Amino acid sequence: MKLKLDENLSRSAAEIFREAGHDVHTVGDEGLLGSTDDDVITVCQREERGLVTLDLDFSNPLIFTPSEYHGIMVLRLSAHPSHDELLLVCRTLLQALEKEAVLGKLWSIERGRVREYRPESSGEN
Repeated sequence: MKLKLDENLSRSAAEIFREAGHDVHTVGDEGLLGSTDDDVITVCQREERGLVTLDLDFSNPLIFTPSEYHGIMVLRLSAHPSHDELLLVCRTLLQALEKEAVLGKLWSIERGRVREYRPESSGEN
């Protein structure tokens, strides 16, 4: 899968995804450090890449409608995470990506758990 890692993720996180066979670009490597969320997600869309981030702003489906993007994956860590915790959450995401496509979806990933945002039904029974 084609992924873009946000600026809040380490190079070692990028390596984990590359080693698993994913095509990974990072915000830092592309000169997008300090870019707005809108700019980052626009670049992801143009490149047909899913976004992997720690930025909770991307978890708001009213601002970033999941169906409009190639996947938004928000990693959820403890208040004071260790580097090992980050890598474990990345591995949880990798396991989920092996089983299911994230295209058009919003995932919230914790260690050992992936939750998918599902919009409320249109009121039909």
